[in-house]
Amino acid sequence: MPPLLHVKFLRKFMRYLSWLFKIILFVLLLGFAIKNTETTVIHYFLGYEWQAPLVLILLIFFCAGAAIGIMASFGYILRQKRKMRLLERELRLKDEEGRQATQ
Repeated sequence: MPPLLHVKFLRKFMRYLSWLFKIILFVLLLGFAIKNTETTVIHYFLGYEWQAPLVLILLIFFCAGAAIGIMASFGYILRQKRKMRLLERELRLKDEEGRQATQ
């Protein structure tokens, strides 16, 4: 099999494999949601309480945790982008100096 055809085959195979994985994950999560529909009570301070299906509570706390994780890493990402811009600027200046020196 020529290398180009081999790469195309692998890409197509990985695409199908990815869709199969997504479908299996969806079915498993759907089954989890269907099995955990009983009402759960969350007790807050000062006598407040909230009743909701267990799967909804888990989904809310999962999404809140993911959002907090993204916000926590946002400062680090911004620092890295700023550092990359500085390094690109230095590289561009050195490249221009090198071109001027060779002229």
